[in-house]
Amino acid sequence: TMPKEPAVLRQNILDTTAAILACGIDPKKCILFRQSLVPEHAELAWILGCLTNVPRLLRLPQWKAKHASQNNEGTVGLLTYPVLQAADILLYKSTRVPVGEDQVLHLELAQDTAQHFNKKYGEFFPVPKAILSEL
Repeated sequence: TMPKEPAVLRQNILDTTAAILACGIDPKKCILFRQSLVPEHAELAWILGCLTNVPRLLRLPQWKAKHASQNNEGTVGLLTYPVLQAADILLYKSTRVPVGEDQVLHLELAQDTAQHFNKKYGEFFPVPKAILSEL
């Protein structure tokens, strides 16, 4: 949600990919892809954003914390990031999502969004359930 220099962004992508592979993720068993190359993520985020009300997003603790730390000048990207997360989850019709405690409210937004979409347009998205990580 913050502007990056293109060269730094490219290097971050490579570093993240290397870290994923170093953790033991086997590309022969998993599909690794760069989200920004899949336009459906942004397209679904737009559709879901049209179903999400602003007051709900303003109540999320991550927005409040980041907004305050940015001298109350948070960006639209920061505000709507949870909608993009919901799109990331729902696009693949995920039924289980590993999350930490700090992301439970964002997953609840994805659940509510799936239910709202299904009620309005018919059963389409499964309602994802959290798999809470233990630290």
